[in-house]
Amino acid sequence: MKTGAIIYIPSSERFKNDFNIVQALKKLNIKADMVEVVSDMFGHVDVMDAWWLLLTKGMSNITCLTAQVEDGLELRLTGRQLRLCG
Repeated sequence: MKTGAIIYIPSSERFKNDFNIVQALKKLNIKADMVEVVSDMFGHVDVMDAWWLLLTKGMSNITCLTAQVEDGLELRLTGRQLRLCG
């Protein structure tokens, strides 16, 4: 069973100009076959769009996690988690 994760970053979060989303996601060490981001600046504009992409890529267990931006440079998971399908 393939797993997918959606990282939701609320629009109120602010990034510094040199923020690297790829490096920030690697530091989170998320155990998923595919990860999509939902934010104003990166990735998808809404959770439904990211969820649909993961479904079409064959993910059968999809979890949505909320993240906060720390010091404008790093992401921290808030602990809120929602299983979207599977």
